[in-house]
Amino acid sequence: MNTFKIVPMSEEYAKQIRSNGIDEFGNPVIKQIASGLGPCRVSLKPFKTNVDMRLLFCHSPFAINNAFNQPGPVFIQADDVAAYRDIYNFPAEIKADKVNFPLTLIGYNSRQLMILTHLVGEADVDLLINEIFENHPEIEFLHARNAEACCYICKIERL
Repeated sequence: MNTFKIVPMSEEYAKQIRSNGIDEFGNPVIKQIASGLGPCRVSLKPFKTNVDMRLLFCHSPFAINNAFNQPGPVFIQADDVAAYRDIYNFPAEIKADKVNFPLTLIGYNSRQLMILTHLVGEADVDLLINEIFENHPEIEFLHARNAEACCYICKIERL
């Protein structure tokens, strides 16, 4: 059994971005046809390139404003989508595509200070998350990021 849960971007936050057309930093949201796989930060599903319409905006996945607060570009579907539901397993489509979704796991303590980074590489990301939480009790949560683009994908909380 996994010792974590996946926390996608909430449907409510995505609706707010869609309706306001402005991100949390005052930047206009950009609507475009998907030129890459993403993924959508709400559904955690890859985009269909040249088919799906997506929204690009700046997002910070942190609750505390400090030196490790890393705002950056993220994508969501332009239309409403359901949030990722299989929260006790890392998203299978991302996990299976190590070429398009090279992953880094970054661990933070309760004060939101970065205390670990780990390239996933060929490892099984679910097993690696469990191992990190087992061996590093000081880690409160992880972020999964694209190891090449450095962009935030989702939060992973310890159970």
